[in-house]
Amino acid sequence: MQDIPAFQLKFIRQEEHLLLPTITSIRVVQHYYDVLFQYAITPEKEEKIKSFISLMEAHIKSKPQAPFSMPLSKLEFLLDEGLQELKLLNWMQLPASLFEVITDDNDEEEMEKILQLLESIISFNRQGDSNVILVYPKGLTKY
Repeated sequence: MQDIPAFQLKFIRQEEHLLLPTITSIRVVQHYYDVLFQYAITPEKEEKIKSFISLMEAHIKSKPQAPFSMPLSKLEFLLDEGLQELKLLNWMQLPASLFEVITDDNDEEEMEKILQLLESIISFNRQGDSNVILVYPKGLTKY
């Protein structure tokens, strides 16, 4: 058994997210692009859709243990019609919670040990290389 360093979880906030359906392939993500492209009425919105699709593809290719989701606030560019379209494609709206993992030492190796432990207990996604994790509600099917 690994020696897990001491740590704390500090609650930051809860956000409303849209969650990608659990059975999704890159081919399905490309279909999302086709569906959502109709809402790209400006070059700025088109770039946001491309960025959104890229994030989804990167997530799926990483073979994650936790789902992919985006805060509703970051999807406002789709307007109500685009958000409704995602919901019709089985995306779920749910609350997700942000926590900061606090350790005595900011050693990446120790953080990996902590994240491995947390992964066996809760469903979460790390936010980039930061100490912030996005935790999903109990009862979601693990990937």
